[in-house]
Amino acid sequence: MAGEFGKPEVVQEEVDILIIGGGMAACGTAYEIGPWAKQAEKAMGRPIKVKLVDKAAMDRSGAVAQGLSAINTYIGSEQDPADYARMVSNDLMGITRDDLAYDLGRHVDESVHLFEEWGLPIWKTDANGERHDGSKGMPALKDGGKPVRSGKWQIMINGESYKWIVAEAAKKALGMENIEERIFIVKLINDKNDKNRIAGAIGFSVRDHKVMVYKFKACLLVAGGCVNIFRPRSVGEGTGRAWYPVWNAGSTYAMAAEAGAELTMMENRFVPARFKDGYGPVGAWFLLFKAQATNAFGETYMTKNKEMLNDYPPYGQAAVPASCLRNHLMLKEMKEGRGPIWMDTVTALGKLKETLSPREVKHLEAEAWEDFLDMCVGQCGIWVGENIEPEKKNSELMPTEPYLLGSHSGCCGIWASGPEDVGAPTDEGHADKAKIPSHLPKGWSWGYRGMTTVAGLFTAGDGVGASGHKFSSGSHAEGRMCAKSMVKFVVDNKDHKPELDTDVATLVAEIYKPVMNYMEHRNYSTAIDVNPHYITPKMLQFRLQKIMDEYVAGVATYYTTNEHMLKLAQDKLDMLKEDAEKMRAKDLHELLRAWENYHRILTAEAHLQHILFRQESRYPGFYYRADKNFVDEENWKCFVNSIYDKTTKKWNCFKRAHVDIVDKSKLFKAAAH
Repeated sequence: MAGEFGKPEVVQEEVDILIIGGGMAACGTAYEIGPWAKQAEKAMGRPIKVKLVDKAAMDRSGAVAQGLSAINTYIGSEQDPADYARMVSNDLMGITRDDLAYDLGRHVDESVHLFEEWGLPIWKTDANGERHDGSKGMPALKDGGKPVRSGKWQIMINGESYKWIVAEAAKKALGMENIEERIFIVKLINDKNDKNRIAGAIGFSVRDHKVMVYKFKACLLVAGGCVNIFRPRSVGEGTGRAWYPVWNAGSTYAMAAEAGAELTMMENRFVPARFKDGYGPVGAWFLLFKAQATNAFGETYMTKNKEMLNDYPPYGQAAVPASCLRNHLMLKEMKEGRGPIWMDTVTALGKLKETLSPREVKHLEAEAWEDFLDMCVGQCGIWVGENIEPEKKNSELMPTEPYLLGSHSGCCGIWASGPEDVGAPTDEGHADKAKIPSHLPKGWSWGYRGMTTVAGLFTAGDGVGASGHKFSSGSHAEGRMCAKSMVKFVVDNKDHKPELDTDVATLVAEIYKPVMNYMEHRNYSTAIDVNPHYITPKMLQFRLQKIMDEYVAGVATYYTTNEHMLKLAQDKLDMLKEDAEKMRAKDLHELLRAWENYHRILTAEAHLQHILFRQESRYPGFYYRADKNFVDEENWKCFVNSIYDKTTKKWNCFKRAHVDIVDKSKLFKAAAH
């Protein structure tokens, strides 16, 4: 029977593997899983059933939706995976999992070669050193083609159709009959007979009146990072403008936490410095065009304030200081009244004209616009609206509101199992090890690459914490690794019959509670948005953003907080959670927004609890604990991890030991003298 609003049709399905999400990591898994599943058929005695469900549509799902003008992680022949692990560690102030970064470094190039094979145009350098865009048909990277590097790790692409190309390969490999779009998964369900195992997931269609219940042996949770828990800088008619994809609602972190998975480094956040108001990317300007950022008086703040880097050894002494420290130097200028901050596009393009041929200059001036057209169309609108021609007029820079993510210049996420062959620790060796809950695995590898601490629950991309700098290519590669390990897990558990720990009717009632709140009370007042019995998702989100912005180191306080502010924020979040029970949904779109809010609140709470637990300011420029405004290498060079108890609704934070597997001294040699 077809459902109606308030009385959805309930569809139940059993599969072996469920992929939740449609971004780069999900596409990597979808592309890779077929051959491994085919190979495992004999051991299973039947075909392995794989299904992918995406809240959006795969062609434009995830962080690469608008396109990109560069692939930010390509190792090539100039560096090796150890160099990559060093860079990741330094940019994230020394606390990362070398095993995860190294493992990614040895696999990521293969994904890039696949993208090119599928039709992604990649810029190349010819024998004379001249740059050509991807339309010139030069040798492929895997055949020795030389990419145009905008930085040590980045290569330039014509990427407006990047996601379409990658999604097409994924859809073709998995088969459209195994893909359901416009299905928002909102809750994972543990196994009735083993609370530390995953057994199912429930969600709803955002187009039809249907609730979907899936049972499975394994699932990949790759629903992106978290945006819009802090009040954005773009307000009023600009509300909804953000640097990272606005539909990333913390679903990965919240659903994993509720299922009992161990989270890691949730205190970490990314505050990118971007072109003001449009959030346009700056990477190509800094790296390819060699532009400088200055204060209002034309002074380069990275030079002017470089002594400040000495406060943060050794990370300030690296050839490229950590991203947060570059922000730290910019914020000094802004706080002391020497703004606005400018990207000196005029000088950069003028200097390039001195060394490049007229053809290359014309190409680069076009690229100045295409950089935005590829990945941030709104910034073009601002340039046009403000009469900015970058060769004639400079543009303002501004640090944005904070974002939580695990695949860009941030490393919050889920504690995931790494490779077994790189010498990662197999036990805990620190004074607080007794405080780690005893049911959690020891060491960094527990058998299946990419599996969380909950049996059968895997993650990749933004979901994997304590690594970072994977970007688009790395997320795809991590998804491909999970394809292999999930199939192995399914074969190893082929006789396991998943059983949901909650009956379906109870789950459906929980999913549709916002709808019932609306249906029951909508006639109480004449204006449906003003009602003492419910709150709209939009208003609830405004409240969440205000709490986080003003108390948990948002733009309102120049990213500054302290213990008292954090505890007050938790009190306010507790009240917000009570009121969230009264959220309404007048249609399927509001039901989507309501569930995004539930996920955002839980993610916000994890972020707050981790900052409160870590007694230092590990990421100056991203956040400051004014009461602990220092980096404490002796006591806090460790992972801060947590688990959430969905019954008591309490967080338990604890330390895990940090270990260097890759020698980091190479990073700091240049600064030693």
